[in-house]
Amino acid sequence: METTGTAAVATGTSAAKRKPVFVKVEQLKPGTKGHTLTVKVVDANTVVPVTRKPRPANSLSRPSQPSRIVECLIGDETGCILFTARNDQVDLMKPGETVILRNSRIDMFKGTMRLGVDKWGLIEATEPASFTVKEDNNLSLVEYELINVGDQ
Repeated sequence: METTGTAAVATGTSAAKRKPVFVKVEQLKPGTKGHTLTVKVVDANTVVPVTRKPRPANSLSRPSQPSRIVECLIGDETGCILFTARNDQVDLMKPGETVILRNSRIDMFKGTMRLGVDKWGLIEATEPASFTVKEDNNLSLVEYELINVGDQ
């Protein structure tokens, strides 16, 4: 059995990391992920948490805590979009702050786009940006409809 060029991958030698490609808000499309953006937080509104059924007492997992959810209007010089901040992310998403969202994704909620960062992504505070947010191009106000294309 001969080895090929995949031996370097199997031994765990590190590959060069890709440089992040920063995108603008107006470039976001439904169902996409892996976006890196620099945005300003314009507004933040707390969403009332939904009460869940209590977990059984014999559960081995940690007890459930009410989740903190805040919908933030974020944007850059090309447009704005709603961002759903969860739990620890809420502390970083204060109005007036500038943040870098790494590996963010577009979630669809009631036919509209929402930006989010899950456990594979990262939110970083950064120095204040010099741009002003273009609030008249709100991508979360555009309603999308899923159309199934079948055999015709």
